[in-house]
Amino acid sequence: MKNIINYYILILTPLGLLIWLLRTDSINTWMFIGLIFFYSLIYRTYIDGKKLADKNIIPKKDIWKMIIPGKRIEYFKELYLK
Repeated sequence: MKNIINYYILILTPLGLLIWLLRTDSINTWMFIGLIFFYSLIYRTYIDGKKLADKNIIPKKDIWKMIIPGKRIEYFKELYLK
């Protein structure tokens, strides 16, 4: 996942899909809230950690530590700009 375009597609597509599902009344509000929590706590933690591990910035065993508040800001430049 060294390509930044693929990274942005991976992080933005699920959000677009969730919003589309909510707007078309395919899911209710509580399901949307639950899926947003899943997205932010599980999915984004894994995707961000995987990107950093692929770039050899953090070890693969430390991917779970990306759930700690402030960790994404610590690696902001590596995650979003490179």
